[in-house]
Amino acid sequence: MRRYWAPLAFVLPATVLIMLFFVAPVVTTLYLSLTDLSTITFQHPRWIGLGNYASLLRDPFIGKILFNTAHYLGFTLLFNIGMGLLLALLSSSVRERYGAQIRAVWLLPRILPPVVYVVIWQGLSREAPYGLISDLLGKSRNWITAQPWNVIILANGLVGASFGMLLFTSAIRAIPPDLFYASAVDGATTGQTVRRVVLPLLRWPILFVTAYQTLSLLTSFEYILLLTNGGPGFYTTTVWSLHAYQLALSNYFGNVQFGLGAAMAAVLVVIGIVVTLLYLRIFNFRALVGEPKVEVN
Repeated sequence: MRRYWAPLAFVLPATVLIMLFFVAPVVTTLYLSLTDLSTITFQHPRWIGLGNYASLLRDPFIGKILFNTAHYLGFTLLFNIGMGLLLALLSSSVRERYGAQIRAVWLLPRILPPVVYVVIWQGLSREAPYGLISDLLGKSRNWITAQPWNVIILANGLVGASFGMLLFTSAIRAIPPDLFYASAVDGATTGQTVRRVVLPLLRWPILFVTAYQTLSLLTSFEYILLLTNGGPGFYTTTVWSLHAYQLALSNYFGNVQFGLGAAMAAVLVVIGIVVTLLYLRIFNFRALVGEPKVEVN
């Protein structure tokens, strides 16, 4: 025990934090999902087993909410990863002074409070002559109402792209310059260098950013809540996490259903685990953590 006392002392604080803020909430959520806890039954909740999950399957709008979630996740993730990678390549190919300015501009949406950021988007999306988008496109309309998904994806994408931009930029700068010199000597074009040299060496960062952004988008809904609140109309832009929030914490009828919201959160946890395992398979995680094929003495 004396031998392991020091390592255990260093690991203990992190273990306590993980158990307290990660494991305990998951266990509590799973327990609540098996009860009928709500405003009405708050003092005497009943154990109903899988009743909440059966209620979800019987919900006639659950298919539309799942489709909205997949639509929101897929297009926003493509925008985040693609724009982040493009910004990293562009800002790394110019002088550092100009590259830093590009990255600083793209960080502005991330450092703004969500409410202020959404107010800016509401102003940009108004009818002419007040809305900039209407003026530029020559069509006077409220774009949040007319094209809610496009506005939501752009609003989230401008924030999310900065995360990938920073990580991809750091990874690109870590590539040995000799590889770029060898590529230039071989006569490779810029596109061939990116495809054959840069992208294969960015598999780790791309895997991390993709998995992290996926889990973040699955659980985040603040911009949708502030921009459309799930509308306009009936479940037009309602995603899974927003619906769980509305059921458990913001029910219009006053009877918030904690158990049903917890069941939706538990399903979201399972979806996140499955998607993460799928990413590990697609990116060939075993090869990434395997022994290098070339040894340098």
